Amino acid sequence: MNHNRIVCFDLEMCCWNENGVGTTGEIIEVGLAEIDLTKGEIVKRAQYYVKPEQDEISLFCAELTGITPRKIEKQGRPLADVLKSMIKNFGGANKIYASWGRDDLILAKECQAKEIDMPFRECINLATLYRVQHRFKDKRTGHRAAQEAQNIEWEGRQHSGYVDAYNLAKLALTML
Repeated sequence: MNHNRIVCFDLEMCCWNENGVGTTGEIIEVGLAEIDLTKGEIVKRAQYYVKPEQDEISLFCAELTGITPRKIEKQGRPLADVLKSMIKNFGGANKIYASWGRDDLILAKECQAKEIDMPFRECINLATLYRVQHRFKDKRTGHRAAQEAQNIEWEGRQHSGYVDAYNLAKLALTML
C-alpha cells in the first residue's frame, strides 16, 4: 500500500429533477486526480466516460454536468473497462482513494449490481474529515464551499468529475 499517494475521485451519474426532487442512476463519468503527499502536488489526472447499461442521460443531467448522450455514445465505455483502466493507471488496491462524501459506496453498489470487482479497498471521506478538522457537529459543507472557505480558488465547471476530482485534490493537499 502506497501511503504517499492518494487518488481523489469524483463520480457523475445519470440524474433527473422531477417535481423538485433529484434522483440519480448509473455512473456516467469517473474523474481522478492523484496527489503525492511527499511532493505536495497533483501528479496525475484522468477522466473516463461510462456508457450506462439501462439509464439515459436526461436534459437536466446534460445541462448540469455538460455530459451529453452524444459524448457518451462516442467516448463512453462499459464500467468494467473503465475500472480496468483505473487499476492500470492509478494502482487500484495499492493506493488509498478519497472522495467528498461516499462515492465509494455508490461505486461499490453499482459494481455489485454489475458483478464487477471493486477497484480499491480503502477510501477516505474527506467531507467527514473536514467536519472533524473544523469541529462542525451537524453542519454539512459542500465541497466547493469548503474549498473556498480555505481560500483555494475553484477552477472549472462544477459537476464535471474531472474538474471536481482536480479541485478535491487541491483541497486534499491542504487537509492531509
